[in-house]
Amino acid sequence: MSNIGDGFKNIFLAGIGAMAYTGEKGKEVIDQLVAKGEITLEQGRELNDELQRKAGKATTDIRESALEARMSIMTPEEREAFVAAAARIAEEQNAKAAEVEAEVVDEETVAEAAEEVAEAVEEVAEAAEDAVEAAGEEA
Repeated sequence: MSNIGDGFKNIFLAGIGAMAYTGEKGKEVIDQLVAKGEITLEQGRELNDELQRKAGKATTDIRESALEARMSIMTPEEREAFVAAAARIAEEQNAKAAEVEAEVVDEETVAEAAEEVAEAVEEVAEAAEDAVEAAGEEA
């Protein structure tokens, strides 16, 4: 049962990491173009917003595809267990989110979150490499 929860968590974190990574890289490229004067600041903002929207959609699509692929190989009993675990995790996360909203964010919390995002980005990069290798092997 914990493997199912871990898998769902990893899919979720991979999606967040991919979106964060894409946003960071897109912003860097746009900042470089703005610095070179090749595009205006307003065009850069528009491009960055568009990149973030597209990255968010791509991340959602990837996350849903991965989840669908994982669930397609599960037995009906495993799917039921997965749904139960996902519901339990969602309730726990919603409770944590409610607690966090009531707290003031301090520097330590921000630093920890940044480390978690960095770790998620690394996991996404590794997952992307694995996916590319797997796709190459299937071809």
